[in-house]
Amino acid sequence: MRNARFRPDGTLEAGTALRHQRRFWFLNFQALPFLETTFRLAERLDATAGSGTTTDRAFDVKLRLWEEDRWRPALAVGLQDAIGTGIYGGEYVVASKRFGALDLTLGLGWGRLGTGGGLRNPLGQLSGRFLDRSRRVGEGGTPAFGAWFHGREAAVFGGIEYSLPPLPTPWGEVEGLRAKLEWSGDALRDERGGYPSRTTGLRGKAASRLNLGLQWQPNPWVDAGVSFVHGTDLLLRLSLRLDPRHPPELPRRPPPPMAPRPAGAEADAAGLAAALRGAGFRPLGLGITGTEARIAVEGGRYASLAQVAGRVARAAQPHLPPEVELLRIEWHRAGVPIARTVLLREAMEAATTGHGSAEEVLATTTLLPATAERFPPGTGAAWPQLTWAVEPRLALQLGDPRIGVGWQSGMAFGARLGLGDGYALAGSVSQAMGGNLDRATPSDSQLPHVRSDLARYAQEGKTAIPTLYGERLWTPAPDVFARLTAGMLEPMFTGAQGEVLWRPADRPFALGLDLGWVVQREFRQRLAVRNHSVTTGHAAVYADLPVWNLYGIVRAGRYLAGDWGGTLELGRRFDSGIEVGGFVTLTNVSYGRFGEGSFDKGIFLRIPLQLLGPETAARAGAVIRPVLRDGGQRLAVDNPLWEATRDGRAEALGRGFLGFLH
Repeated sequence: MRNARFRPDGTLEAGTALRHQRRFWFLNFQALPFLETTFRLAERLDATAGSGTTTDRAFDVKLRLWEEDRWRPALAVGLQDAIGTGIYGGEYVVASKRFGALDLTLGLGWGRLGTGGGLRNPLGQLSGRFLDRSRRVGEGGTPAFGAWFHGREAAVFGGIEYSLPPLPTPWGEVEGLRAKLEWSGDALRDERGGYPSRTTGLRGKAASRLNLGLQWQPNPWVDAGVSFVHGTDLLLRLSLRLDPRHPPELPRRPPPPMAPRPAGAEADAAGLAAALRGAGFRPLGLGITGTEARIAVEGGRYASLAQVAGRVARAAQPHLPPEVELLRIEWHRAGVPIARTVLLREAMEAATTGHGSAEEVLATTTLLPATAERFPPGTGAAWPQLTWAVEPRLALQLGDPRIGVGWQSGMAFGARLGLGDGYALAGSVSQAMGGNLDRATPSDSQLPHVRSDLARYAQEGKTAIPTLYGERLWTPAPDVFARLTAGMLEPMFTGAQGEVLWRPADRPFALGLDLGWVVQREFRQRLAVRNHSVTTGHAAVYADLPVWNLYGIVRAGRYLAGDWGGTLELGRRFDSGIEVGGFVTLTNVSYGRFGEGSFDKGIFLRIPLQLLGPETAARAGAVIRPVLRDGGQRLAVDNPLWEATRDGRAEALGRGFLGFLH
């Protein structure tokens, strides 16, 4: 039953619920303090076919109108299955008020949440149109504006939640138990298409609208429950929660102490290079002019600019003359300089000995436009340089009618040979190790199958070459970045792509343009190609938004299936480095021709792996789409310029300034 309660801001929750002939998966994100969003996947009995299961995807939103105070209850309004097929579609207004251990809720529901009836839709007093609600079940993906808060009948729902005192057991006291009793507005027990009517009878009507439940939250991360619903079914629920503002972290080694400044020493280039390598960097150059030392490094095990600058300063301290006061640190990624910072040596010394702070280091640090600097002969890096990694891979496909949750796990080996001046050769090989993605439903798309043949790629490409390409990244002007990549760009496409990005270091925006010509690769992901080729490209605007660490990206151009349109992406980046957001793409492909889902949309999640203990700049990412189709699809190349360079901006430096001392 819906209530007017909200989780702490930013909370992520993922879980499952099981009941007779149904299984539900859900991902909940408290996107803003007053906005809750939920993606749900339901697996249920396929009444149309008479056997097996089918899936249904839904997206819910809940908006807080006002908070509870001493006299006033909390009030919220929500949409259930707002852009889904309509099977679970419903709307509600609900109020909740707490009295000590009791939490009372009372609300009014429409649609699925109003099937209990008993009340004429009060909005019918405003217009007779509110009394007519479409019961058509569609392909989903489009908001049903004409159905929201419509219908001849509405239903009152309400409930009581009681926080139980600690329960004594032979193993100790059990805390965090809550008992629930509710009167549901949902009178349907099954979902066999549409709602019951007076003429067809109450097919699938629940035996009871009274539900009972017991919920247990022993700590902030686990939530479990058992309920008896609709008078017939037992429902089990389990979920895990994460606060991305304060995620649990495994302990990491503290940074090494900053050595005292040497007295009367000359610059020791060889020692400095060895120290930088010991700190996890690839030294690219060293130059000293008067009181300033210029140090260029690439890569590193650290995710933020402040961490990089702080670790370079610690490593360099014993190898620099005492008269050096300024450290100009140039940080490279993928062969291109993404940031130049000027750090006050004295501020770092004070902060690391307890006589200063990370805030003071930040206040005395200057961020310069990113551009490559020349170093004296003999002080630069030796080329070529080889880096490699072995990593796990996991591909997910949600909501497939045949397999429900599709997945394929495997391992990948990747290598990159840096040739200097931004040139590199890179590639990877992968081996699938398990999963069911190869049994997914074959594509029925009317568009070129640029993505929807994922099952065939999984089936025939178990041992594959996902990428093999040459590229160059460089800075043709300060804070202007360029990339040219040619070869096997990604598992499904080969060809060439160029990109340019203007990313001012001290501004909250960036502008980008990419253009490519690609050919679709064969399903085995080897050297052969198929007969679909396309010229694709996009103009993009990237912007930091002024509230809640939000950012937005707007893209417009031509997609892989030859369709034209635009993509809007909104994300929230927390100080921990965790990012959560969503995107939507609309193109000139009609909803009917696009197929199930109507248009491309999804949710993304990125988690820094350093939260798991190791010092690494790597992130684990996942994209959850209600359904994967062919419209609105872009290339997925390595090292897109925005992803490669965005951590070199003032916004990232300020957000992660504590990294100077971590």
